[in-house]
Amino acid sequence: MADTATTATTAASATHILVFPYPAQGHMPALLDLTHQLALRGLKITVLITPKNLPALSPLLSTHPTSIETLVLPLPPHPKVPLGVENLKDIGNSGNAPVTAALSKLEGEVIQWFRSHPSPPQAIISDFFLGCTQHWATQLNIPRIAFFSVSAFLTCIFTHLWQQSDKLNNSNNFEFPDLPSSPSFTHDQLPSIFRKFKKGDPDWEIVREGMCANSNSWGYVYNSFYALEGEYLDHIKRELGHGRVYSVGPLGLIGLSKRVSPGVDTRYDVLNWLDTCPDNSVLYVCFGSQKLLTEPQIRALALGLEQSKTRFIWVVKSVSSQQVPDGFEEWVSDRGMVLRGWAPQPEILNHKAAGGFMSHCGWNSLLESVIAGVMILAWPMEADQFQNARQLVEYAGLAIRVCEGEHTVPDSNSLAGIIYESISQDIPQKARARAMREKTLEAIKDGGSSAVGLDELVKELNQLGVPKT
Repeated sequence: MADTATTATTAASATHILVFPYPAQGHMPALLDLTHQLALRGLKITVLITPKNLPALSPLLSTHPTSIETLVLPLPPHPKVPLGVENLKDIGNSGNAPVTAALSKLEGEVIQWFRSHPSPPQAIISDFFLGCTQHWATQLNIPRIAFFSVSAFLTCIFTHLWQQSDKLNNSNNFEFPDLPSSPSFTHDQLPSIFRKFKKGDPDWEIVREGMCANSNSWGYVYNSFYALEGEYLDHIKRELGHGRVYSVGPLGLIGLSKRVSPGVDTRYDVLNWLDTCPDNSVLYVCFGSQKLLTEPQIRALALGLEQSKTRFIWVVKSVSSQQVPDGFEEWVSDRGMVLRGWAPQPEILNHKAAGGFMSHCGWNSLLESVIAGVMILAWPMEADQFQNARQLVEYAGLAIRVCEGEHTVPDSNSLAGIIYESISQDIPQKARARAMREKTLEAIKDGGSSAVGLDELVKELNQLGVPKT
């Protein structure tokens, strides 16, 4: 065992990084999983966080009590952010612009903290929604690394949209001929944060400036992997003109971000029920933490599930507006389970009974399905979901599209047919999903693309800590 003096010397000489996660469920866990990996590899880290988001760091801080510290700063007040709200889950996606604007106002305090610190960080790693930190890093004369909790494909779309935003307002069809597969999207399919952009609005101008500033960062890190997105990662390297683009995912496979169950009984009930089901026979239905289905959508989905005669688990929000039709649970009690609020999603998807996942196609859910080798029934609604669905359905062939759009009501007969066929038959998408799972596991093994990407990132970061001669 190393003696105390050696350990202290090592800690003092370790490269110090400031990590700044964006306070949203789709963003924070992946960056905290990366932080865990960096700490395991000997880096010293300070996580910039607001008080109410501090509990999310508990697993990290207890695992790395000496190498990870916190810089806790209050969220600056903003007229469009209700008092006491510090996370997107408490305000919804409409809060992205004001929350981003509020966080950008931490600049003065953070720079003052840097300049008074006896051993300040030598780099900033921050979420891609926090492109404002590029300006901080420039003032401090240190590198900033942009962390992407989304796909490389989406980033390619984003870069074009934000850089061309002044010229795009009057079109309904957006083409990207320079990208692999030459994708095109209608206005309604574009990422929500771009569609909602209001030119001249101070909050939205901060969002746009930050998004454009990402391309000036020292490097990019992706919660993705080469077998899924190699052509887009290569495209980004060509666009940036350097190779500092690191795919290190799926971070959920090597992370600490255990989703703590608010009700242990729920976990045991659902997993015990799955144990009674045949292999690959259950459809898991969940649309993420933010999306509320409309009453007509709920009715159509309920009818489709009932008519499909297929086993299923359906997660609905624990709010009064999200009620399944009266009598539905009794009608399907022999083959279906409705969960309210929370579900142990990774455990359900990795159970041998799971045969498919009806999803909104958020990137984290998509990666969890890929890790489990489970085919997706895609119903994209907003945010980056149309891009993710395009990637999975048309490019990777791991998914079937069942519906599309925030307010679209599917035909329940058609839905029932797709559910029945996709779960009961051995379709090509299932085989591709199983094959992609093997590639996912290969990526994080020693010598795999994501393991190598992580090693290269750490090596580059450690160079920052080497004293200049």
